[in-house]
Amino acid sequence: MRVSHRFLIALGTTALLAGTAVSQRPDNQLNPLSVTFLNQGQQQLSAGKFDDASNSLESALAADPRNRAAFVVLARVAQKQKLFGKSIRLTNKALALEPNDLDALEVQGESMVELGAKVRAQANLAKLQKLCPSGCKQVAALSGAISRGPTVASVSPPATPKSN
Repeated sequence: MRVSHRFLIALGTTALLAGTAVSQRPDNQLNPLSVTFLNQGQQQLSAGKFDDASNSLESALAADPRNRAAFVVLARVAQKQKLFGKSIRLTNKALALEPNDLDALEVQGESMVELGAKVRAQANLAKLQKLCPSGCKQVAALSGAISRGPTVASVSPPATPKSN
């Protein structure tokens, strides 16, 4: 019996693809090590250990880059450190994985308020209100942040003396 080269190539490709598909996890199943690091990072954030929390959360993302919650908690750490631009970048990564992530939209909106981007924060609030028509904690938190305004004192340039 003759076996053609095309048949062998097709058979090999099918076997290779089948093996790859079996070893992959579904999108909603995170690496357990990533979840462990995430929990550790959340505890460290609560304890005010921002550098340790950041390290744990970065380890969570190294173990599984699909861990949206790790991006959001890391963004909260950045907020605590007054790194609002970094917080927005991190929430953008979470929102790239899930555009309707309520926590990411809230944290991003709060950081936008701190940077003076009130209009963009209001767009996040509108999206949250659409996702939670009956209201949710994220809507209340972002609405409060927008009403309150930036908590960081804005730095004004030093006054220049007038010459006479």
